Amino acid sequence: MSKRLETTPKKDGFRMPGEFEEHAGTYMIWPERPDNWRLGGKPAQKTFTEVINTIAKYEPITVVVSREQYSNALAMVDPKVRVVEMSNNDSWMRDCGATFVTDKKGNLRAIDWKFNAWGGLVDGLYFPWDQDDLVASKMAELEECDRYRLDDFILEGGSIHTDGEGTILTTEECLLSAGRNSDKTKEEIEETLKEYLNAEKVLWVKEGIYNDETNGHVDNMVQFVKPGVVVLAWTDDEKDPQYKRSHEAYEYLSNETDAKGRKLEIVKLHTPNPILITEKESEGVDSVEGTLPREVGDRLAASYVNYYVGNGFVAVPIFNDPYDKEAIKTLKELYPDRKVEPIYAREILLGGGNIHCITQQVPKHK
Repeated sequence: MSKRLETTPKKDGFRMPGEFEEHAGTYMIWPERPDNWRLGGKPAQKTFTEVINTIAKYEPITVVVSREQYSNALAMVDPKVRVVEMSNNDSWMRDCGATFVTDKKGNLRAIDWKFNAWGGLVDGLYFPWDQDDLVASKMAELEECDRYRLDDFILEGGSIHTDGEGTILTTEECLLSAGRNSDKTKEEIEETLKEYLNAEKVLWVKEGIYNDETNGHVDNMVQFVKPGVVVLAWTDDEKDPQYKRSHEAYEYLSNETDAKGRKLEIVKLHTPNPILITEKESEGVDSVEGTLPREVGDRLAASYVNYYVGNGFVAVPIFNDPYDKEAIKTLKELYPDRKVEPIYAREILLGGGNIHCITQQVPKHK
């Protein structure tokens, strides 16, 4: 049984490893919510299956799925995949799932952040979110590890990246938003991140990707390739609203150092051309009060930075866009010892995120 701990990871000598460090496996949630995924989630399920089966070639993967969709998911995914029945509100495992930490002896623990669907009653994306808020504690049970629960601190996994050596990346746009921890100062929020992720320094990029409904999650904007090296979503088009955001982030990161005092090497990943929701895509989504609608012509928050790094692979979203080739080439250069696996990910993007948002790693442990 997973025990709830009253200490903190830093006090106990636990840290969040970088995503590029070795994994014990990956978790995902099966999509089906008809007011977010078009046509009852059927097109999304095909793309999720491609992501699941790609990851399964390299490391163990657990897919959690509702009672109603259990048999369908089991039939669609590779037989190697562990499929577990679990209640959920939607399929963003990165954000509602546990953040795992390890110590020098190889012990594993889970951080169970409070989840409120990206802003609660202020600007959250759906209601209710109670089942999603229970996912992290259930993951701790499945992994048979103890957990740290924060009842008074809201955080999604997509709003943080770590280099595993004491540096955290996040955005002001997200962590200082009114729907998260508006009762806390920036300094208090930073202190909590340092205490629970066992970090020494937090780098606050101002904003994330333009029109990102998560209030600008960092995992769509900047990611650690390894300590001292980051990739940044970029555009050269001065007319694009993304231009100012990317240039401000570049300026900020160029003048910062990480927790070890290193200057950051910044690699630019050009964003795809603007991707807009089509009439057909919009019509396929159920309209429900309290859920963010999918309107024709809405610009989606597309970015190649939202890729997932695992044991020997990099799963990168592509969009049938001229910039796809450039992104794949850059990632092959950055990860020479891993196989770059491009996945056409428009269906995931239509739900509001991408490959990194639907995955959560479990670091290697004893």
